Amino acid sequence: MTTLHDNQGCFVCGKDNPIGLKVEFEVDENAKTIRGRFTPRPEHQGYEGILHGGIITTLMDEAMVKLAWKLGYPAVSAELTVRLKAPAAPGDDLIVTARILKASGRLIEAEAKVERGSVVIGEAKGKLLKVRQ
Repeated sequence: MTTLHDNQGCFVCGKDNPIGLKVEFEVDENAKTIRGRFTPRPEHQGYEGILHGGIITTLMDEAMVKLAWKLGYPAVSAELTVRLKAPAAPGDDLIVTARILKASGRLIEAEAKVERGSVVIGEAKGKLLKVRQ
């Protein structure tokens, strides 16, 4: 079985990844939630002036997996359902949040959201698979 190691090279949160997003997350262990802030740069756009949907999806995926890890469940994504609801642009102040809904056996169910103020940019539901360490 694969052993998961954090070498600070993660594309989303790795401090040592020179092309990474460098999102810093805060975890509330009691509420089983996580929160991070991200301001996209022009190189994160798809069409001119519009943040690439893959970046939005990546932020939500990372928030769910990072939260599981911080709560003591080393896990990887197994299934992700994403709804992109509004565009975001380079320079926008985005907040990504996630929470664990259920953890039983090797399966973890979670949800995540990216928002700009009160505007929901994207929502995701995920199934994560615990990795035996």
